[in-house]
Amino acid sequence: MDLNPYKTLVFDCDGVVLNSNKVKTQAFYNAALSFGHNKAQALVDYHVKNGGVSRYLKFEYFIEEILKQTVTREVIDELLVKFAREVKIGLMQSDIAEGLIELRKQTPQAKWLIVSGGDQSELREIFTARKLFALFDGGIFGSPDNKDLILKRELANQNIQKPALFLGDSKYDFQAAERAGLSFAFLTDWTEVTDWKLWVEMEEICTYDNISYLNRLN
Repeated sequence: MDLNPYKTLVFDCDGVVLNSNKVKTQAFYNAALSFGHNKAQALVDYHVKNGGVSRYLKFEYFIEEILKQTVTREVIDELLVKFAREVKIGLMQSDIAEGLIELRKQTPQAKWLIVSGGDQSELREIFTARKLFALFDGGIFGSPDNKDLILKRELANQNIQKPALFLGDSKYDFQAAERAGLSFAFLTDWTEVTDWKLWVEMEEICTYDNISYLNRLN
């Protein structure tokens, strides 16, 4: 893929820049485990099917649809604290995508952004600690705003300029990119989408193994 025409590259975080999908999956399970294994597993199943959606919405679903309870600030906050504690440790230890620095050097014309379902303040803290923050000159964005809202806002303020490419690893990434009018490439190495081979064929989506593979094509 020739990346030279793109004025903006938008990256998802988990499964694209960091090998952290399994970190998030385990954190959802552990956060909900006090409600029982079956309910915690039901949350994990929902999480995997809805990759890229914020933790806030997933925990609301957990309380309303799995626990069949009314959402309260107290329960949400308890789940979020448990989840965030584990995720922070995992994100600090997750592998960084090989070739990321090289790709930044190969795309000097493009502004880089992170648009993630992860917590925005948490992402900015982790990327600063891991010395990745400066790569993303367009900013690092995440929940509680969802990806559709972030893309719409950053397009409106011209922080994202077209042609733009979204690099993601979930169905929601693709859907958000389409709704925003961005090109899309699906990275397969770390995805948790179990039926991705059939799905990308049906949707005629460009797929690449990882960021390092993009370097070889550029």
